[in-house]
Amino acid sequence: MPQENTILVGKKPPMNYVLACLTAFHEGADEVLIKARGMSISKAVDVAETVKNKFMPQASINEVNIGTDEVLLKEGTGTKRASSIMIRISKTK
Repeated sequence: MPQENTILVGKKPPMNYVLACLTAFHEGADEVLIKARGMSISKAVDVAETVKNKFMPQASINEVNIGTDEVLLKEGTGTKRASSIMIRISKTK
């Protein structure tokens, strides 16, 4: 059965997320899903490109989805909109 891992990109350095992707692949995942919102979108793209170009040339980027998410505010007073990206990377056989 294919296994998929999700990596949520946030405020840590990009290499932390690259390592998380590589670890997921080495543990048997067939696909890794990289997700980010707002200011972290460019970091997610950097992570996907670093994994593909520097560490796993046999990997391929299968799908990229962009959108807008409704995010609840901490105070519970309403919502705000945040851009989002989802990048699916898989190992090619």
